[in-house]
Amino acid sequence: MPKIKFTNSDNFFLLAGPCAIEGEDMALRIAEKIIAITNKLHIPYVFKGSFKKANRSRIDSFTGIGDEKALKILQKVSNTFDVPTVTDIHEVSDAAMAAAYADVLQIPAFLVRQTDLVVAAAQTGKVVNLKKGQFMSPESMKHAVQKVKDAGNEKVWITDRGTMFGYQDMIVDFRGIPTMRQYAPTVLDVTHSLQQPNQSAGVTGGRPDMIETIARAGVVNNVDGLFIETHFDPANAKSDGANMLRLDNLEKLLTNLVAIRKTVNSL
Repeated sequence: MPKIKFTNSDNFFLLAGPCAIEGEDMALRIAEKIIAITNKLHIPYVFKGSFKKANRSRIDSFTGIGDEKALKILQKVSNTFDVPTVTDIHEVSDAAMAAAYADVLQIPAFLVRQTDLVVAAAQTGKVVNLKKGQFMSPESMKHAVQKVKDAGNEKVWITDRGTMFGYQDMIVDFRGIPTMRQYAPTVLDVTHSLQQPNQSAGVTGGRPDMIETIARAGVVNNVDGLFIETHFDPANAKSDGANMLRLDNLEKLLTNLVAIRKTVNSL
């Protein structure tokens, strides 16, 4: 993938950034801080930001600032800091549009069974990041990966974002990591796996206090990458603030995780 750095560092790679692109200044500010940390720790890094949020509990929830406007901000982050970017798509028509600006196209967990969407993403030639459905077994992701490959694209990742546990909670089944790594490089979405969905208020809750616990367990169990949504002011973020990591806490977390990975690599 173009612009990816530190690929020989033996570290996990990182997909991180805000849930949604809220504006140019916030995107550049968050990217600059993360890149300073990942450069220091030699972590391969991809900036994450959704150009729109199609999956919202309520119709009055924030969905974006405009598709092309947000995609151009993603492109500016990439050009300014020389890093690749990832964004999620929700409709077949999104694929070619987003591929003109981003390096990785992400298929949301609720949509990963949608064959036309997966194939459209694959046919752009970009890396395709498949979020494992909250309702799917690790073994079933083999078929989603195969759809990408059958469409002529070998560049595919799987991201585990937790499994539904009752109506309002998520769990991470770490037994799934070695299973999914047989099919494709596997990422652990630390922050979404700590969501508490389906709250009566129509706004998803979360457990950000457990971010380091889940991230450490993922690194110990040899995930290839980590996915972390982060914001300098999660309480006032326009999307998914309840489970995002405060940006000021990212360096300490990643420093600890790199130390753990170094230990695991020595075993």
